Amino acid sequence: MKPNMGTADRIIRVLIAAVFAYLYFSGTVTGTLGLILVILGGVFVLTSLVSFCPLYTLVGLNTCPKK
Repeated sequence: MKPNMGTADRIIRVLIAAVFAYLYFSGTVTGTLGLILVILGGVFVLTSLVSFCPLYTLVGLNTCPKK
C-alpha cells in the first residue's frame, strides 16, 4: 500500500475521531448513531496510522506530498 494521505489530512481525521469518541462516551450521542460514530472514528484513526485510505484510491485522490 502506497501512502495516499498527507499530514494535514491525518491530523484532521484523528481530531474528528476524538470528537466522535467524546460525543459517544459523554453520553451526548447514544444508540445506533453513537455506535456508528465510534466505528467511523476507529476507521479514521486506523487509516491515519497507516497513511492509506481505500476510498481515496477509488476516487483517485492523493494528498500525500511524496511521489
